[in-house]
Amino acid sequence: MIPYGKQEITQADIDAVLDVLHSDFLTQGPKVPEFEAKVAGHVGAKHALAANSATSALHIACLALGLGPDDWLWTSPVTFVASANCGLYCGARVDFVDIDPRTYNLCPKALAAKLEQAEREGRLPKVLVAVHLSGQSCDMAAIHELGQRYGFRIIEDASHAIGGKYKGEFIGSGRYSDITVFSFHPVKIVTTAEGGMALTNDDHLASRMNLLRSHGVTRDQNLMTREPDGPWYYQQVELGFNYRMTELQAALGVSQMDRLDDFVARRHELAKRYDDLLADLPVTTPWQHPDTYSGLHLYVIRLQLDTINRTHREVFESLREQGIGVNLHYIPVHTQPYYEAMGFAPEDFPEAMAYYREAISLPMFHGLEEGQQDEVVRALERALA
Repeated sequence: MIPYGKQEITQADIDAVLDVLHSDFLTQGPKVPEFEAKVAGHVGAKHALAANSATSALHIACLALGLGPDDWLWTSPVTFVASANCGLYCGARVDFVDIDPRTYNLCPKALAAKLEQAEREGRLPKVLVAVHLSGQSCDMAAIHELGQRYGFRIIEDASHAIGGKYKGEFIGSGRYSDITVFSFHPVKIVTTAEGGMALTNDDHLASRMNLLRSHGVTRDQNLMTREPDGPWYYQQVELGFNYRMTELQAALGVSQMDRLDDFVARRHELAKRYDDLLADLPVTTPWQHPDTYSGLHLYVIRLQLDTINRTHREVFESLREQGIGVNLHYIPVHTQPYYEAMGFAPEDFPEAMAYYREAISLPMFHGLEEGQQDEVVRALERALA
């Protein structure tokens, strides 16, 4: 089976983790700050807060922005459920904005129209989560302009996008958003096994997220309500969570970051090769906006179902039967039973549903060999026949 995604672990990665196992710290030691500094320095952000998952990072990002009951969080329906669930964790209400038919990201035109209506109805969002699907940035300049006009805060869910760029700057620099979140799950571009990170240029937001990821507990006297009883003293000043990253995960992340540029460059080579190999098949290959340089976590094709004699499911199952570990990213969140119970219907977001009926994620990872890629394409040709 050729998987759709796979981590690449080298001896240097293994040695980095072993060094931590032989050290005095398995958690809350020097490696987490080193990893944070390495990511922040690479993308040009002021602060980076490592967490045990991107979901945790999204949660504390929403809380730091003051999202709470009776507030609205908006995001894309074509994403993993965590992009929406983070709003529910805060007691907020969730809604969606349909996608752009070429980038598959949240559509700024649909967002503008929805904001006009929401302003009339008195239900503007407090937070917008802009998801960089497959690693390609949303049109953040347009979204930021709307944020300034309508007063909402912006989180970039860049779980797919570390190493990517928008308008020549690394995703995560924070020029057009309040907080950016990366994921380091094994199928992502850089892995720490499980893990995530929130980045911001705002000192206050960084301080809040730092507290929230570690039980709301502090030893910083400047944050305490009274003088400490002694050198052992700490205070809980927030209701926080145990969302910390371990030293083992951070050591792996530090080692992986040394190869980030190579990881992304290789994905671009593979994507270009896919583009060429698939040019004559009845599929639509990914379109890249000229303002973006994608991290290319995923390579998603769309079947041209009106020109083939097989269904989406038949093509997908044929590929799996031939040993190609394709996947589908994602089932639109608003069609999940939990969200349908809130009143959402599948056709509320027609572009998202059109995408869902045609999309297949082909294998894309740094270690994918050209011979394997050729086999993927041959299998797809047979599946389409």
